[in-house]
Amino acid sequence: MSERLVCLVPGFFGFTSVGAVSYFERVERTLAQALRRRGVAARVLRLRTQPTASIRRRAEMLRREVMRRGGAAARELHFVGHSAGGLDVRVLLAPGARLSRDGAAERIGQRTRSAVLVATPHHGTPLAKHLLTLQGQTLLLVLSALATSVPGRGSIVAAARAIALVARLDDWLGREQGPLDRLADSLLRRIQRDRRDPLWQYLAEIERDQGALLQLTPEGADLLDAAVADRPGVDYGCVVVGVPPPQETSQLATLRDPDQAALRALFRLLHALTATTPPRYPCPLPAAALRRQLDRGLGFASSAATNDGIVPTWSQLHGRLLHVACADHLDIVGHYTISGGRTADWLPSGAGFTSEAFEAAWDKVAEAIARNAG
Repeated sequence: MSERLVCLVPGFFGFTSVGAVSYFERVERTLAQALRRRGVAARVLRLRTQPTASIRRRAEMLRREVMRRGGAAARELHFVGHSAGGLDVRVLLAPGARLSRDGAAERIGQRTRSAVLVATPHHGTPLAKHLLTLQGQTLLLVLSALATSVPGRGSIVAAARAIALVARLDDWLGREQGPLDRLADSLLRRIQRDRRDPLWQYLAEIERDQGALLQLTPEGADLLDAAVADRPGVDYGCVVVGVPPPQETSQLATLRDPDQAALRALFRLLHALTATTPPRYPCPLPAAALRRQLDRGLGFASSAATNDGIVPTWSQLHGRLLHVACADHLDIVGHYTISGGRTADWLPSGAGFTSEAFEAAWDKVAEAIARNAG
């Protein structure tokens, strides 16, 4: 009998693993266990994609990956896309998607039963617009390097301090050269010692193609959302996350742990940039009943400015609301601090996300898949 496949699709910066860093940290095992508890036999796959390429190109690569991993012979398919990966899934499954001439996308669509979209920017994110600036490009490089390199994570402290310094000066968007540029240059010089380094190859791919940035702006996402229809017969659901506005670090805390204080400064910058509300392309206002669900799940009142440090919370709504969690953008895919474990919270939001909250979120994903399993 053919298999049931559950496909995990990474988002912006997407990778399965770089060095010792896995994009979906503990997700594969946690989701598989939750499915087995429901009597659902499935193979959970982590699929590769292009880190910052356009959504169409990422969706085309997703099509090739699904076919390469046995999607053509699968009894049924279920997709779980995180961040921009959710947009890749929507484009791949859209009726009449013109991703190939062999009809493979249509065959994939016909076999698909559910699509779970986790922290996905269906209406874009203001952060993408900031990353299109000259200084934003340097920030993009620094974040991608540090987010995917365990040996390089010592440098994240220096990066965070540089970003915090420039943010306090409030001129980082207009400067042509600054500490971020010098930091990025030093990172590249270190990586260039060995061009076979996976991190170098990854950064080179980001440098070659950043088409997704335009499409993830609120203006670009407005067109994508209008053009991409949901496939009839596929159950679309969303997992939504957000955190309260981060607090300033006290002087005493900074003295006790300057590294952690620097990381929090970096998160405050990302959160503030994401909280800016675009005047012409704001996220649609959720209905009152839906806002009450969001507020209960988050533990605080949401607004247009509420976000997870990368994506506005209201932008993440699409299809059925499966779960709401007080978590940042990377907490939900397993990158939160676990005492004694290898998972690290490289952008501490102060959300207080725990292993129990992580398992509860992915149990809801498993529930949605089981509901549609034939």
